Amino acid sequence: MALYSEKVFDHFKNPRNVGEIPDADGIGEVGNAKCGDIMKMYLKIDNNIITDVKFETFGCGSAIASSSMATTMIKGKTIEEALAVTNKDVVEALDGLPAHKLHCSVLAEESIKSAVQDYYEKNNIPYDKSKFPVLEDCEACDAGQVRMV
Repeated sequence: MALYSEKVFDHFKNPRNVGEIPDADGIGEVGNAKCGDIMKMYLKIDNNIITDVKFETFGCGSAIASSSMATTMIKGKTIEEALAVTNKDVVEALDGLPAHKLHCSVLAEESIKSAVQDYYEKNNIPYDKSKFPVLEDCEACDAGQVRMV
C-alpha cells in the first residue's frame, strides 16, 4: 500500500488556490514549531460567503496538499460552513495521510479558523471566542503549534 494517496499527490503536484489575495478580508497564519511548517490563508468574503481563498505554505508535501484541499473545501461556502471543516474532514477528502503527517491537516483547519477570526476582528464582528483555539495555551504548545500572527 502506498504511503500517500493519489489525491495527496495530485494536490501536492497541482495545488489549487495558491497565492496571495492583496486585499484579503481575513488572513490567518499558523505554524508548527516541531516540523517548521507554516500556512498562511487569505479569504475574500462577500455577504458571509467565501468568494475567494488562497494559501501560501512553507512545508512538506502533506502540508501543501492539506492547504490546497482545505481551500477547495471552503471556497463558495458560508463562514459557518468553513468553520465546521475539521482536520479529519481534510484527511478524509485527501483519502488519508500517514499518522506522522496528521499535524498538517490540523494546521489547515487552524489556518481557516485564524483567517475567519482575523476577518471578525477587522470588522468588529462579535464572535464566540471559545470556538477559536488559543494556540498559545499549554495543549497547543504540547502539539507544537504556535500562532504566527
